[in-house]
Amino acid sequence: MNQYSGSDFDDFLKEEGIFEEVTARAQKRHLVLQLLDAMEQSQLNKSQLAAKLQTSRSQVDRLLDPDNTTITLETLGRLAHALGRQLRIELA
Repeated sequence: MNQYSGSDFDDFLKEEGIFEEVTARAQKRHLVLQLLDAMEQSQLNKSQLAAKLQTSRSQVDRLLDPDNTTITLETLGRLAHALGRQLRIELA
């Protein structure tokens, strides 16, 4: 019999010890999609965004890498400002 029958996916991830990692990656992927949408709406490419952030294109690539979850609040704020947006963080 399946030991996970009737449980939810979060419980499975917690039992496997990977809940936090998977959640962080999913949140970063969601954020990257929002950033890419904002870039498109602002008609900015990666090079132009890098110039606004006073950084390199390769750094922008790292910021937009959904697997790179190490991004500071300061950097998120700078990204939002460069895209004419405000950063909003909330607990759910």
